[in-house]
Amino acid sequence: MASVISKRYASRLPGQLRLFSTTCSRGAFEVKRLGVVGAGQMGLGIALVAAMKAQVPVTLVDSSQTSLDKGIAFAEKLLAKDVAKSRITQEQSDAARALLIPASSLEHLSDVDFVIEAVPEIPSLKFDIFSKLAQICPKHAILATNTSSISITRIAAATSLDPKDTSNSSRVVSTHFMNPVPIQKGVEIISGLQTSKETLDAAVAFCTRMGKIASVSIDSPGFLANRILMPYINEAIICLDTGVGDRDSIDAIMKNGTNVPMGPLQLADFIGLDTCLAIMKVLHGETCDSKYRPSILLKNMVDAGWLGKKSGKGFYDY
Repeated sequence: MASVISKRYASRLPGQLRLFSTTCSRGAFEVKRLGVVGAGQMGLGIALVAAMKAQVPVTLVDSSQTSLDKGIAFAEKLLAKDVAKSRITQEQSDAARALLIPASSLEHLSDVDFVIEAVPEIPSLKFDIFSKLAQICPKHAILATNTSSISITRIAAATSLDPKDTSNSSRVVSTHFMNPVPIQKGVEIISGLQTSKETLDAAVAFCTRMGKIASVSIDSPGFLANRILMPYINEAIICLDTGVGDRDSIDAIMKNGTNVPMGPLQLADFIGLDTCLAIMKVLHGETCDSKYRPSILLKNMVDAGWLGKKSGKGFYDY
């Protein structure tokens, strides 16, 4: 059993065989049309970068017309800003905007080759979406999630009532983009237990086409980025709460001492304190390791509605 498990984890690295996939090789996989579910900050950023860099039509789906209108307006604002700064031409801006196709129903994703879900970190919501995507999207389509903490294996399991049938679950993978998507180059590609090598390779290739630098990890709580980042932020909050240092000193020492662009408390504000708390709860709950226990101050600030930049108040006022 130990040797089987070690082979399983080794198989998650690019270019190596996988033990649990039954999906046949698809050959060269080309993404001609992308779907994005969720028109919030992350979903809009993913859609815009795909239109600009990969130059593919993007169907942007959100059940809220208000969110769609707001997202498209924000995309147009970002494109206009890039034109004003001579980063792109007006023709390139117009071409990218024309590739963004808003839609209010998942049914509009029946012709995509790749879909990326970017809705809030609510497990039941993601499970429901993926069960529907498995039925709506073509049988060759890659079903990707932008989750920052929820198990890819659990999301993949929602695509079929029969766990022995991996025709859908083998096409599920995580493409965890970093925020803000148009600026951050990194993307984390995470395989679930069912994810096929072909799916993993296709995800890495498409993210590379989007101009991103992919890092690959297995399905473990927090994956790579948040397994490292969130305890760092949480410890900074504990230092503030216990009086080890004040807000400005904590952020200043990390900016000036480790050459990061912003300190951990400011970064937490930009991420969203509710998001930080949710991820810490996943890390703590799934590992049962006390080193991941969320800060009391973090929990209290979320209870107060002080969520950071998006609410206008966090560790800083906005």
